[in-house]
Amino acid sequence: MSSKLVKSAVAAALAGAFLAGAAARAYEAGDWVARAGIWGVFPKSDNLTNLLGQPGVDINVDDGYSLGFNFTYMVNPNIGIELLLALPFRHDIELTGAGKVADTLQLPPTLFVQYHFMPTSNIRPYAGIGLNYTFFFNEDTTGALSGTSLSLDPSWGLAGELGVDIDVAPNWFVNGVVSYIDIDTKAKLNGVSLGTVEIDPWVVGINIGTRF
Repeated sequence: MSSKLVKSAVAAALAGAFLAGAAARAYEAGDWVARAGIWGVFPKSDNLTNLLGQPGVDINVDDGYSLGFNFTYMVNPNIGIELLLALPFRHDIELTGAGKVADTLQLPPTLFVQYHFMPTSNIRPYAGIGLNYTFFFNEDTTGALSGTSLSLDPSWGLAGELGVDIDVAPNWFVNGVVSYIDIDTKAKLNGVSLGTVEIDPWVVGINIGTRF
C-alpha cells in the first residue's frame, strides 16, 4: 500500500480534528450520509505466480486511482447500510521480464453493513463488513502480448473497512477510510486459461462528506 496516501489520510483526519469545533449532531435513524474523494486501490504483490507452470514468471497488477463515493443510510444511530461506488480504476498488468503487457479498467461496487461506535461525537469511527462485486472491462494488451486477447472474469468476495468521520462544520465532515477486499479473477489469453489472479487489494480513501 502507498505510504504517502496513508500519511495523507492520517494528516487529513488530524487536521479535521483541530477544525471540529461545532457541537456534534448525532446520527439518527433515517439520516443519509454521502462521501466523495480520492481513492487508491493497492493490490498485493505477485498476483499470479509461476504462470503456466513456469517458475519465476509472475503477473503483477499495479496500483490504480480514481474518484470514489459512497452513500450510507442510517438504520439507527449505530447501524448504517453503505453502498460504495467509484469511477473506473485503471490498472497496468506486468509480466516478469517483459514489463507492461496489458491494462484494464475495473469497477468494485461494494455493499457494507457498518457499526458506528460514537454517533454523538464530533469524531465518529466506524467499522463495516460487506460483499464486493468487481467487474473488469477494456482489457487491452501491449508489448509482449500485443495482438492477443485478454479477458478477466468478474469477482465476488468479502470486504471489510475501518473509517472515521470528523466534523468540520454543521453537517459537513472529513473522512478517512481503509478497506480490504477479496478480489480473485480468472484470466484467459486467447481463450486459454492462465489461472486465477489474486488481486486482494487495500483501498484507501480521503473524502469530504455531508449528511441530510
